[in-house]
Amino acid sequence: MAPIVTRFAPSPTGDLHLGGAYVALASWWLARRSPAGRYVLRMEDIDTPRVVTGSAERIVADLVGLGLAWDEGPIAQSERLHLYAAAIDALNARGLVYPCDCSRADIARVASAPHAGEETVYPGLCRDRDPGRPMKRAPALRMRVPDEEISFDDGVAGRFVQNLARDVGDFVLRRGDGVYAYQLVVVVDDLDMGMTDVVRGADLLASTPRQIFLARMLGATAPRYHHVPLVVDAHGERLAKRTPGAHVRALREAGIAPEEILGELAHGLGIMPSGQPCSLRDLLASTAAQLAPRAFRIPSRWLAPKR
Repeated sequence: MAPIVTRFAPSPTGDLHLGGAYVALASWWLARRSPAGRYVLRMEDIDTPRVVTGSAERIVADLVGLGLAWDEGPIAQSERLHLYAAAIDALNARGLVYPCDCSRADIARVASAPHAGEETVYPGLCRDRDPGRPMKRAPALRMRVPDEEISFDDGVAGRFVQNLARDVGDFVLRRGDGVYAYQLVVVVDDLDMGMTDVVRGADLLASTPRQIFLARMLGATAPRYHHVPLVVDAHGERLAKRTPGAHVRALREAGIAPEEILGELAHGLGIMPSGQPCSLRDLLASTAAQLAPRAFRIPSRWLAPKR
């Protein structure tokens, strides 16, 4: 069986969130239990206006504090722009890319109102327009999608099916300000780095079909996906970044040991039978056959840690 290769790919916009630690641990465990498995750390800093100075270094320190060592990285997306440009060139050569100078207001006037939790579906306003026409503004570049269903079996969520044209529409590959879109860069990076398995939050499940399609159009096969439930607070609501105790650093500064954090997270992932403190060696000795995550509710004692 081929070695498992996973990655943890945080955006350096703040300290390591518990939701990020949940995903980081799951990715680390999958790789470490595989003979010759590899675990890669990638900083998704492509959206430079959102990057917080010093955040990448603090995330690295927080991961080290938990003992979640990686085999390769940290790799910064901001140093890989040539790969994303080459991918767009390859897609454009197949007639799959076109410029779009629509504003959000233009799209909103034509698009159907999305239901709760859904995205606005791009209505194709620029799809068949002359690309050489004068542009109202610096254009985005969009991916031309077919009217077909993309399906896959998620390691956690099970079967997922999406019609790209109906549910997504032609999506952005590069914004008008020149920033490459997440949908493109994550596919290029995962393929280039040889990812076999991707663990991430359930909020990205709906993005996966377009990434599978992109991988196919780039002549490759997408990795396996495992979308874990989001970490929630004591009320079952998504854990906000501003919630006290929501970050690993705050918990550590409050005197909560790494073993306690790992134990609770591992129990939430179905790796350990209880939330008792545990070591990395304990995690690797687990008899769990696979990830079996549940919605991880942060322990109430962590929500207002005492310093």
